[in-house]
Amino acid sequence: MTTQNMTAVVTGASAGLGTAYAQRLADRGYDLILVARNTARLETLASDIRSRTGRAVDVVTADLTDVAQISVVEERLRTDESIEVLINNAGGSLFTPLATSDAAASEALINLNVTSLTRLTTAVLPGLTARGRGTVVNISSALALNILPVSAVYSGTKSYVLTFTQALQQELAESPVTVQAVLPGAVRTEFWDGSGLDLAAFPDEWIMSADDAVDAALAGLDAGEPVTIPSLPEISDWESFEKARQTLVPNLSQRVPADRYRG
Repeated sequence: MTTQNMTAVVTGASAGLGTAYAQRLADRGYDLILVARNTARLETLASDIRSRTGRAVDVVTADLTDVAQISVVEERLRTDESIEVLINNAGGSLFTPLATSDAAASEALINLNVTSLTRLTTAVLPGLTARGRGTVVNISSALALNILPVSAVYSGTKSYVLTFTQALQQELAESPVTVQAVLPGAVRTEFWDGSGLDLAAFPDEWIMSADDAVDAALAGLDAGEPVTIPSLPEISDWESFEKARQTLVPNLSQRVPADRYRG
């Protein structure tokens, strides 16, 4: 993943994992398109990267839950032939029992975590496949696997990101385009602000820095991992999990019900 005169798009770039990705990709020689709602933060980050690396950095202010604003980003992804990497990092959080949650807040979370990611990936893929190169990184979460009582909507959205990515990997198996899912655990970012969970309640040993999480994710990408879990000590544990899932497949669709359901 080193290049000249190629562009990486990072959504949710104004803080946390997005900022770390922007810095690391600039270090790898990419020009950048940074997308987020906070223009001031984006401009500060862009200025820092320009002065430190000399890379070209464009700022696109967009709320990815707004149809008109996401359309602007989609058009750039469809038409800018320099784009080689899309980091689908923008996302939100909501941790509350569904019975006491706000339906509008859940809908907004689904729009951000699922709909925008799907639309942006759909916009960028034709160009990447036509040019015969490219990478899409979709940020899922460890809570796609470690489901909590208060995470019905959040875990549901992040499970979608994982399975969406795995389906794309099959679809693009003969293509030079790479798609990676990243499942970080707790990361010390602003993600937790207003989420319903207090990061301070977690043991320090559970919490990774954004820089470490992104460095691990990029190392996993370089190593060809289709799914990277930054804190997982042995990749064989994930491979065993996937193998166990695959053992279900031959019996997921049969002409007759299983014996235990037939009286």
